[in-house]
Amino acid sequence: MKPTIALFLHQPKCSVQSGNGIIKALESHYHFKIFTRHELEDDFFDGVDIVAFPGGLGDSDSFDYLFKDNRKRISDFVHNGGRYLGICMGAYWAGRDYFDLLYNIDVEQYITRPNTDTRRPHAKNLKVEWLGKQEKMFFYDGCAFGPGQYEIIAKYMNDDPMAIIQNRIGLIGCHPESQPHWYKSYSWMRGLYHNGEHHKLLLEFTNKLMER
Repeated sequence: MKPTIALFLHQPKCSVQSGNGIIKALESHYHFKIFTRHELEDDFFDGVDIVAFPGGLGDSDSFDYLFKDNRKRISDFVHNGGRYLGICMGAYWAGRDYFDLLYNIDVEQYITRPNTDTRRPHAKNLKVEWLGKQEKMFFYDGCAFGPGQYEIIAKYMNDDPMAIIQNRIGLIGCHPESQPHWYKSYSWMRGLYHNGEHHKLLLEFTNKLMER
């Protein structure tokens, strides 16, 4: 039986576009149930293995609005042994100002970090190192992670961690779930799609998280 991922969607904060990419990358190995900002039933997380938050467009003010009814249920799920998968916006939300799930780690905007190779948040194919192999991965104002105790899966070119796992929390600053039409949307990105190879990386990452 496939493990179950509860996937949060709220366009555009946690976008349908990013959520669809996560489903496309993981559906061969995982079952999905979708939830939104509306209040959940008390038993919603029964049988759920991972709660996942995709990327999107948002700001810090949107968090309280989106989770005023469900923040405690989500936090309780993770603290009681559930796993958390966050990509871009979803990774930011694991930090201390939001769900506060991490132990002694700062989640920071990559474009503000020392020696970053970009100072602009717009979409680009950014160089990263994933498990020792260089990749170019879709980036849209993603986060980096400060020093701490965790497993580093991928790094930016300035050596800031880009994808990490700490206990049962798995976070990724870039977008391995990206799909072909993302690249076609930007003239400077056309022809740069990864042909599904980054979906395989996301599946491996999620499988590793499931082992925790």
